[in-house]
Amino acid sequence: QVQLVESGGGLVQAGGSLRLSCAASGRTFSRYRMGWFRQAPGKEREFVAAITRSGGDTYYADSVKGRFTISRDNAKNTVYLQMNSLKPEDTAVYYCASSTSYDTYYLRTRNGYNYWGQGTQVTVSS
Repeated sequence: QVQLVESGGGLVQAGGSLRLSCAASGRTFSRYRMGWFRQAPGKEREFVAAITRSGGDTYYADSVKGRFTISRDNAKNTVYLQMNSLKPEDTAVYYCASSTSYDTYYLRTRNGYNYWGQGTQVTVSS
């Protein structure tokens, strides 16, 4: 089992940047595919980005492609989400998630992840 703790959320003006971090417990972080999801009030939780175990492949939702970058540091058991050119519609609670699956079919869905963090609030003002 792995425990995930997100940090780095906050209030930022439109056009600004934030970097989210997700620290994982345990010694087997490199065995997990990692993802970021977000949930805005009244909306379903949606996929934002994912990264493979080695960090060699990354995946993004169309809505954030070119603005967000996911990365990981396996030595620090941490995955990051660099968010640039933020828009008010990026406002949401952002969740980190880990997956033991190697199947990319569910990579962009909640069902593809085993463990979740508690979330961190990101608010973008216009």
